[in-house]
Amino acid sequence: MKSVSISGSPRANVGKTDATALRNAKRVPCVLYGGKEQVHFSVLEADFKDLIYTPHVNTVDLDVEGKKFKAILQEAQFHAVKDNLLHVDFLEVIAGKPVTMNIPVKTTGTSPGVRNGGKLNKKLKTLRVKGLVEKMPDTIEISISKMEIGDGVRVSDLKIDGLTFLNAANVTVVNVQVTRVAVEEVKTAAPAAAAAAAPAAAAAAKPAAKK
Repeated sequence: MKSVSISGSPRANVGKTDATALRNAKRVPCVLYGGKEQVHFSVLEADFKDLIYTPHVNTVDLDVEGKKFKAILQEAQFHAVKDNLLHVDFLEVIAGKPVTMNIPVKTTGTSPGVRNGGKLNKKLKTLRVKGLVEKMPDTIEISISKMEIGDGVRVSDLKIDGLTFLNAANVTVVNVQVTRVAVEEVKTAAPAAAAAAAPAAAAAAKPAAKK
């Protein structure tokens, strides 16, 4: 898993007035927890571009005035109307201690069911997993190369060494749904097959000519 470097400045005061002043200066109040102590700091909003405004998941090399931490993004809060970033929580990564992350789902291959008119439906874009950071993949890949219409992959079908899936085991991650096009093709193919088989059946039923 790739890492993003972010530099922060310690917060002199922790409160609404200070947080408002930081946001007016295009800085985002942040907190790092999970280690020996909480660290309150702020980061330029523009510096979150490669961490939050991306489909990829990364760890964070955090530098707060010379103090360095390994962390992961835990939560980002946005303004309900303006959609600007209001607050970010980081979780410090401790060696040997599992963390929980949302990992993107990626499908690979071409489904024969889709080629036959079915529709690929990715029901979950991410999966919540628990494990050591060094075990975390960039994406969870699911092969669809053998999936016919009606086939699906559930959480219980996925196995990755060192990771525990936290989503319900019976939840479908991806499937190939039947579509109107596929149904119409089946309806059209059935009479054609029956018509093709009729002459052969008639010939077989015809009694043999007497010599």
